[in-house]
Amino acid sequence: MRTYDLTPLYRSTVGFDRFANILDNVLSSDTSQSGYPPYNIEKIDEDAYRITIAVAGFSDDELNIETREGQLVISGKKVETKEDKDVNYLHRGIATRAFEKRFQLADHVRATAATTENGLLHVDLVREVPEALKPRKIEISGRKQIEGKLDA
Repeated sequence: MRTYDLTPLYRSTVGFDRFANILDNVLSSDTSQSGYPPYNIEKIDEDAYRITIAVAGFSDDELNIETREGQLVISGKKVETKEDKDVNYLHRGIATRAFEKRFQLADHVRATAATTENGLLHVDLVREVPEALKPRKIEISGRKQIEGKLDA
């Protein structure tokens, strides 16, 4: 596995330590666990996104979605019933094992809705930049010239 030394990034930047930590976590994460359950990330609009996760076999009560520490955490844990224990499978190909998916959210991105449809969980996200952080146009006020004289 490749490793990257991010020390120069820490040395030459100020205020980007959160970004460097995210990058470090992504580069060092174990990718073998990221395959289950499969998911898509879509950009719907300039400030709208959707995460879709395949959750076939899970009911809405067995899924949990929360945001904490700048992350969206989606987890699922199958509750085994007496009927499930009585089933004698010849082949079991539908995975219903517990999972937890973490998605790092950018600043000002929040989850707005979650729905399930046809075995897929859709989580809608929106980026809401506060007015104070949006670009503003600054009008240029110059000197006015009246009768050949400059007014300050």
